[in-house]
Amino acid sequence: MHESPLATYRRHLSAGQLAYQYDPEARRAVFPPRVVAPLTGATELEWRISAGLGTVHAVTVVHPRDQAPYNVVLVDMDEGFRLMSRVEGDPARPPRIGMRVKARACLAPDGGDPHPVFDALEAA
Repeated sequence: MHESPLATYRRHLSAGQLAYQYDPEARRAVFPPRVVAPLTGATELEWRISAGLGTVHAVTVVHPRDQAPYNVVLVDMDEGFRLMSRVEGDPARPPRIGMRVKARACLAPDGGDPHPVFDALEAA
């Protein structure tokens, strides 16, 4: 039995790697992980490891009633895919559009699934 694309993605994150798929037929990154490429219908997608560098495309701040506010960002990765996450660090220096960031894997303390988060590479 083959491992699902999501399981492969999570396995890489658990090892500290941000993985993405690549469609050689379209010559472009595919994200989020999937079985079939969206443009070509290809099923032979390659797994690649991102360098983790990207640029913040959009930012919003969520203000929940019972907890501290937190940011949600869309990051355009240098390899050509976009993902949603958050930028961690000093709340006095919030992320901004155009900010360069670097991904790292965050392992959930409660044993939940790992997920990518970002650190700023420059002051906001």
